[in-house]
Order: sequence, then structure tokens, then C-alpha cells
Amino acid sequence: MADRLGVMLCGHGSRDQDAVTEFAVLSRHLKQRLPQYPVEYGYLEFATPIIRNGLDNLKAQGVTRVLAVPGMLFAAGHAKNDIPSVLNTYAAQNGLRIDYGKELGIDPKMMRAAGDRVQQALDAAGNDVPRHETLLVVVGRGASDPDANSNVSKVTRLLWEGFGFGWAETAYSGVTFPLVEPALKHAAKLGYRRILVFPYFLFTGILVQRIYDATDAVAARHPEISFVKVPYLNDHPLVLDTFIERVEQILSGDNAMNCQMCKYRTQVLGFEADVGAAQESQHHHVEGIGTGSAPLFTFDPDAIVKGGHHHHHHGDHDHTHAPYPHADHPLGPNSMKKP
Repeated sequence: MADRLGVMLCGHGSRDQDAVTEFAVLSRHLKQRLPQYPVEYGYLEFATPIIRNGLDNLKAQGVTRVLAVPGMLFAAGHAKNDIPSVLNTYAAQNGLRIDYGKELGIDPKMMRAAGDRVQQALDAAGNDVPRHETLLVVVGRGASDPDANSNVSKVTRLLWEGFGFGWAETAYSGVTFPLVEPALKHAAKLGYRRILVFPYFLFTGILVQRIYDATDAVAARHPEISFVKVPYLNDHPLVLDTFIERVEQILSGDNAMNCQMCKYRTQVLGFEADVGAAQESQHHHVEGIGTGSAPLFTFDPDAIVKGGHHHHHHGDHDHTHAPYPHADHPLGPNSMKKP
């Protein structure tokens, strides 16, 4: 008897209702593009439905094999460990086959989508500043995974060369370095007339707003420079095309992640202690906890090196990972501390 296939889109989740709404809209787009399959979605933390809810819905529709894809740009801990753990646990408890696809990653379609967003910002800003007098800053999410962080740098380089900008820099919204404001302060010293700030994010949210706020703050100190905010990716048609391809790759067998530089599977300089870490989700305590302004996630720059380990605090919970080598970098997490 042939399997009944269903598609599961696995998101991270956000406390920002607009971000949650945008992810749900993307899921609806996928349903329209994949009429041959039931399509559900769920979040790892904060928002509802959680991933298990989406899987329950697929199972209730008679699905016997789930094609699950991470709704994420790059594969760091959430895509490599947390989501697979949730899926594996559900599969074992429910006798359901779940095949997991790869992240969006560095893909020609994604780069064209990014290029469209940059061009959109350039068109709105006008053509009075030549590209060789323009500096591009690409801002990634930031992770304690150098493989994921390096992918943001690759996006920067591809856009830099593709557009012929005079210079480009990479920054991150958290965890690693340089953070947005230090990076923009540095960029402002380089003598370019225009600086484009591109949050390389799928959806809006608290972090994207912080990126734009940091842009405004640095721009106010440098009226001689034109700062331009580039729109994030959102549901660009080529982003949707890439998601469709990731689903199809599960069926074709071409869905393996690139583990060449994965810190969990090979020794990466400075991250040797992470090799062989257990594949387990650290987010059970914030599943479906809801959106809003409550301080559900608190970041303590001192705690990141407390006891030689990296700590996250969610409410009354915390969990630890191997030490992050750059936790005390002056342009990294410590620069988030208020003087």
C-alpha cells in the first residue's frame, strides 16, 4: 500500500505576532503550491501551533509519511538538533515515518531573492550615489555555530560582487560578533556615501526591528552618510520555490545537509567539545508559550561563559552547551551589556 504523503513546515517561533503571522502566510502559500499534499506547520518554541500539533493534524488526515522541512535559512543548532529531536520523538511515539529535509541554505534562488530585495531598496533610494561609493552590510541571525555564521558571510560576498558595491561587511543580531551597532559604527568610518543595511532574515520580528533601530541610531550620528534599510526576504516567490525544491529533494533522495563543517560531527577549530553532542531539543519548556512582550527569553552576557559553559535562560529554566570560544569578544555578546 502506498504511503499517504504530507508536508510539515517546522519554524522556530517568535514572541512577535507579526513574525508568527508571516510564517503562517508562507505556509498557506505552500499549501497552494502543493495541492497534492496536506500541508501543516508548527513552531519549536514560543508560538502556537507547536510542531507536534502540526504532526497531529497530518496524522488525523491519514498521512503515513511526513516530509518535514526546517523553515530556516541556515542550519545551526535548531535545524541540526532541536527540530530533529522533536520529529524523532514524535515518530517513535506514533509509528509515523518522518523524513527530514535540509534548510534553505546557499542557493541560487535564494540569492536572486536577496538581490531583488537589495535592488528594491536601491530603486527606492535613487541613483544619485554610485555603487562603488556604496557599502553593503548584511546582518544574519547569529549563532554559536561557525558553519551557520560563515554562510552569512558567503551571502555578503555574493551580493557584494554581484552588485559591484565598493565594500561590504557582515554583522549579526546576536550571540556572535560583530553585532549590528558596532559593525555600523565601523562601516561609517570607511568613507562611503551610502550604507545599505540588509537583515538577511525570512520574517520580521524583534530582531529585525532592533537592526533597523540600530541603523537609525548610527545614521543620526552620521548625517553625511545615506543609510538605507533593505527589506527582509519574507515570502518572496523564489523563497517559496526553494521550499518546494527542499520538499521534492526528500523524495528524490537529494536532501542531505552539508556536514563538512558541522561542529557536531567534525572537529572545527575552537569548537572541538561539541563533536558528538546529543541530538536533543532544549525547547520543551517554551513550546507554545505564546507571543507578547513578556521577557520569556533573557540574555545574560556574563552567563554565556559562566562555569565554562554557554547558558540560555528561558523563564526559570536554563540549559548548557559547550563553551563558545568568542563569548567575551569585545564586539560580541559582552557589548550588549549596558554600561
